[in-house]
Amino acid sequence: MLNLIETAEAMVKCLEHENISVVFGYPGAAICPFYDYLYKSSIKHILVRQEQNGGHAANGYARITGKPAVCIATSGPGATNLITAIATAYADSVPLVIITGQVSTDQIGRDVFQEADITGSAEPFVKHSFLVKEAEKLPEIFRLAFHIAGTGRKGPVLIDVPFDIQKTMIDFEYPEKVEIMSYKPTTKGNYIQIKKVAQAIENSEKPLICAGGGIFSSDCCKELHDFAESLDIPIVTTMMGIGAVRSDCRLNFGMIGMHGIPAANKAVLDCDLLILIGARVGDRAVASPSFLAETTKIIHIDIDPAEIGKNIETDIPLVGDAKTILKQLSEIIKPVKHTPWLDELSSRIKEPVFAKAPEGYINPKEFIYKLSAKAPENTIISADVGQNQIWTANYFKVKGGRFITSGGMGTMGYSIPAAIGAKLASPDSQVIAVCGDGSLQMQSMELATIMQNNIPVKIIVMTNKRLGMVREVQTRLYENRQIAVNLDGSPDFIKLAEAYSIPAIRINNSDEADEAIDRMISAKTPFFIECMVSPEESTL
Repeated sequence: MLNLIETAEAMVKCLEHENISVVFGYPGAAICPFYDYLYKSSIKHILVRQEQNGGHAANGYARITGKPAVCIATSGPGATNLITAIATAYADSVPLVIITGQVSTDQIGRDVFQEADITGSAEPFVKHSFLVKEAEKLPEIFRLAFHIAGTGRKGPVLIDVPFDIQKTMIDFEYPEKVEIMSYKPTTKGNYIQIKKVAQAIENSEKPLICAGGGIFSSDCCKELHDFAESLDIPIVTTMMGIGAVRSDCRLNFGMIGMHGIPAANKAVLDCDLLILIGARVGDRAVASPSFLAETTKIIHIDIDPAEIGKNIETDIPLVGDAKTILKQLSEIIKPVKHTPWLDELSSRIKEPVFAKAPEGYINPKEFIYKLSAKAPENTIISADVGQNQIWTANYFKVKGGRFITSGGMGTMGYSIPAAIGAKLASPDSQVIAVCGDGSLQMQSMELATIMQNNIPVKIIVMTNKRLGMVREVQTRLYENRQIAVNLDGSPDFIKLAEAYSIPAIRINNSDEADEAIDRMISAKTPFFIECMVSPEESTL
């Protein structure tokens, strides 16, 4: 018996089959047939104020659920506005399914109104893309898109649906299974390589695990902790790996890299075996990978074989899912303890000492440290890009919650929409966005999204009236020749927040921090804190 429905309705039914309950988007004429059926469904649609932010909100949602999230835009500029968000998700291996409207098939290639080749434009930043040319294939395409986005090395998949295709009648049936002959990610580690890794750890005196964002993609935080705990192996993280183990865990020595913790970077230099798990060894994590490879034995574990050996020479490569591999290793490795090495690293850890800020300003590092101490254990903190990101990464102690940020692409304007998505994914968690006054002005329109949907996200803006990270670079490397970094002319952010009916306070000294943080955390509504920071404040 035929089940004839419009393709636009079939698109909604595909999302329902994938258990999608929330989507983020911005409509337009070319995607209106789909929106008309979305109106009739139980799926909650969050209207963002700019398409890029719909992608970032879906990013935050996917980071917390671990499953593909959905964002939607219309054709032409609506679709192209999504490219930065797509690239952001691709760089950090975040699973998204992006749905865009397209002009009718007979108009493609004719430069008609709001036509853009979005599949071609986004090609460098997607795992795969589909331009739907045959309506009857749409259910299979949706099934493939969710499978590709959420398996292997996760990432964004784009589905571009022409207007006339959305209006076509099809016999709808959603595929139960998906099979792609050319796409079969390796999950189980090769047994010979597993044995080599186990032997290398057993023979090592100073092994060190470097955990990256792949730990979250694999959902193996517990397996990582239990494995390291059983052998007394210390752990450092990349920025994307922050929170893979609790910050107060005795094994955790902090973030490595150019903005990392000195004790963590020293541990990398001193170890005799570096075990990289789900980390791509980016330039900001390891500045001189060739030097490190010459002095240290390297094990690299990753589900994407293209990452192994790309940035650092590897002695023992191991392709597979981190969760599966850690279980495999635990079954065969001898219970050799590395306690002396762990104790050596522990002796180097010192509690931070914060300098007094100039009159009229706060020390942002001290503020984040106080925020960390007061925040509930399941807090999700969403950091933007710039100085605020580094202060948050180094001084917010993640204890059972999450730290999310744009790590690979370094996209400004990420924190607030990502926090919106994270809060919808985890309503019972405290969700806090931290940004600078530069990045705030790339996303302040999403305060309307927060209020329209009654999403109690908390926002902290570090105001120094500068593009702080660029100013810091110009000061250090360009003899203090500061150009295009002064943000004078910015609005009064307290009045801006109040214009959206969001409670807001400004603090000018550290003595006000405790009360402000307490008010923010206890608030049942959105809340906004502006922290005044010296223009000369640095990440050091």
